[in-house]
Amino acid sequence: MIMTDLSTLNLRLRAVEPEDLDLMYRIENDTTLWQYGASCVPYSRYALRQYIEQNQNDLFRDGQVRFVVENTEGEAMGFADLVNFDPLHHRAEISIVLLPQWHRKGLSIEILALLEPYARIFSVGLLYAYVSVQNKPALRMLRKAGYIEVGVLPCWIYGEDAYALTKRL
Repeated sequence: MIMTDLSTLNLRLRAVEPEDLDLMYRIENDTTLWQYGASCVPYSRYALRQYIEQNQNDLFRDGQVRFVVENTEGEAMGFADLVNFDPLHHRAEISIVLLPQWHRKGLSIEILALLEPYARIFSVGLLYAYVSVQNKPALRMLRKAGYIEVGVLPCWIYGEDAYALTKRL
């Protein structure tokens, strides 16, 4: 099995802990982020606590794995996820959400550099993301990381189009 380190000089990816409930609550209920994702409902602390307690963080069992992104001081900066894992077709969707103070610092490219070899452990050969046409910073970052646009999906995200980007691993 291929092993991978889940850290760089600037950050590390780690499992979600019960102490991350407040961060998860803050991000999942940030209505300004709903336009970029698939969920647009508020989550209760109870529901998120249950998720943390019950999720095994097993890509095969859960179909997803969520990491907390933290800096070298141990401060949680956001989340990095592999979701919609399809073992038959060897693909998974990526999602990175960082708190605003961590935007535009090049951290997302570092996070992808950690997620990609991790995904290879599970024979994922293709990572993809759906990105709103309005999310120019995310589009630039993914292209810089070697992801290619494979299509524009009309009305994929309600009210606007979305780009589909992929990267073969």
